[in-house]
Amino acid sequence: MRKLFTLIIMVLIILTGCSSISDNNSSESDVIEFNLALENAENTNYYQGAKKMAEEVALATDNQIQINIHAGGTLGGERDTVEQTLMGDLDMAMVSNSVLSNFIPEMNILDRAFLFDNAEQAHTAVDGPVGDLIEEEAENIGLKVVGYMESGYRNIFANRPITSVEDFQGLKIRTMQNQYHMAAFESFGAIPLSLAASEQFTALQQGTVDALENAVSNALAGGYYEIAKDITTIDYAYVFILVTMSEESWEQIPEHLQEPFLEGVKKGYEAQRQYLLEANQEAVEELENLGVTFHEIDQSELRDRYQSIEAEKGFEFDPKWQEAVDEVIGSTNSTE
Repeated sequence: MRKLFTLIIMVLIILTGCSSISDNNSSESDVIEFNLALENAENTNYYQGAKKMAEEVALATDNQIQINIHAGGTLGGERDTVEQTLMGDLDMAMVSNSVLSNFIPEMNILDRAFLFDNAEQAHTAVDGPVGDLIEEEAENIGLKVVGYMESGYRNIFANRPITSVEDFQGLKIRTMQNQYHMAAFESFGAIPLSLAASEQFTALQQGTVDALENAVSNALAGGYYEIAKDITTIDYAYVFILVTMSEESWEQIPEHLQEPFLEGVKKGYEAQRQYLLEANQEAVEELENLGVTFHEIDQSELRDRYQSIEAEKGFEFDPKWQEAVDEVIGSTNSTE
């Protein structure tokens, strides 16, 4: 009888152990993992922001959602990864508004030169009425926009000083493949050339271009200061980096975790905006120590020239989106 009792106890222990293992496996299988593509390298504030976002999402969802970051363009360029996300082959991608406007044409209003007077206006736009329009149109094409990081204002890194509009004459400058950005430099008298981000350093090094335009922190992170020893503050365009998801991936998130997930993403992109600010400030100090000279320029003349070419080329924008932008500008100006 004692042997039978002992045998029963052993069987119960084994069954309890199996049950525990089964429960643990079930818990692990409940973890949702998303792959996020990022074109920027790990030494940038964009990666830092993506990492913060992943940490906050894990914290907000009690580690039930994990985001794996693939930086440095290892999964492809921005357009490639957006297409993969649209097809459901990739969970998440970070993409500039200029690239996403190829899929949502109404977004091209954000590419207008000198659109926002300051960062507050830009943030109010995507965190408010303009962001609502972006998210609505994104869903219409099968994409979920969940956040707005940024590279902020773009300035000029050149192999010579640019301090007046006359200095733009004949200047070969690399821009994104964007008609509004290219039109801006054309109106200044420069020669805009569209090149992939990966080709910038070589083009500058070989003299294919004389200048680049980007956030100041990228002059340091990309090593462009080695050739472009003059940086001019022009603030001609404000660029957002949108955090996108495939519909299939979004639908994997249980309803009770959707809000915590979005809150985690928001904490991440708000942190990135601060990281960018700090990175730009630190970059200015370090670049000056490396022999880079910073210049100012009269932006009012450049703005007038751009507005003239915009009228000449007949650029038009969706009225609903123009109204949303005007609303933002009006509301922020009224509080100054």
